[in-house]
Amino acid sequence: MTFAGVIGEKIKYPKAFFEISLLITGTLILAVSAQINVRTPISPVPFTFQTMAVLLLGAALGSKRGAFCIALYIFEGLTGLPVFAGGLSGFAHIMGPTGGYLLGFIFAAYAVGYFSEKKFDRNIFKFFFLLMSGNFIVYFFGMMWLGVFTGYNKVFALGAAPFILPDLLKTVLSAFILPLAWRIVGRR
Repeated sequence: MTFAGVIGEKIKYPKAFFEISLLITGTLILAVSAQINVRTPISPVPFTFQTMAVLLLGAALGSKRGAFCIALYIFEGLTGLPVFAGGLSGFAHIMGPTGGYLLGFIFAAYAVGYFSEKKFDRNIFKFFFLLMSGNFIVYFFGMMWLGVFTGYNKVFALGAAPFILPDLLKTVLSAFILPLAWRIVGRR
């Protein structure tokens, strides 16, 4: 067989290798999305593309795999890998003002994945609602923890209001990206 024939054939990998590859790729996507960050003078929480990545990973990977991928990403950051926003890492970062958002990522990925498994991601309106619900899960966990640092009377203004419009735009963008993500993970 020629080299071109080998390239044209579909290579079959063991399922475990594929699963591990998906998880590692997911954590890499999260790490890169965290580095696209903009600090605002009004909030200790940076604007990143992490929420978009988290919700897409949940939709593409499903509830358990998606949540596990996010937990693995957080574990990587806890071990010192510079995967959090701005290249940060460590336990102190998790305990800082943005730690609640990171925890919320796990629950949001699980919820979006669960409802995607129920085919909510097959209808554009349900999918939009699903992603916005995922964003609100992240906001809830994030604001609950952020309030410890800023006071709960300011938490909405600092921890959610600046991000609602950008998250709406990221949700629209996600609708175009999800079919590609399905193709990569083999969902139809």
